Amino acid sequence: MYLSAEVITLILTAAGLVVTLGGGILASSAWILKRMDEQFARVDDKFAKVDDRFARIDDRFVKVDDQFKEVAAQLSGLHKELSEVKVAVARLEGPQPRLIYPK
Repeated sequence: MYLSAEVITLILTAAGLVVTLGGGILASSAWILKRMDEQFARVDDKFAKVDDRFARIDDRFVKVDDQFKEVAAQLSGLHKELSEVKVAVARLEGPQPRLIYPK
């Protein structure tokens, strides 16, 4: 089979076009993947910073919860003392005077 110069040129041109486009697609894909990796690395760093902030805030919440427990214990003690004071005052005052005395 005999191929003319035009057909050989056409085949070589098509092959060159396929190689060029394929190389361009591969190069652009590699560039996009590299950029995506860089972006993901930056986002991961930001998330790490946010996680650190959340850990610090969680520590602060634990401290505040401990303070609330202490305050609740103090209030419970004050409630008991207040009840004792009420009983003592009631004993000092004596029974309530009645409006109608029994006959």
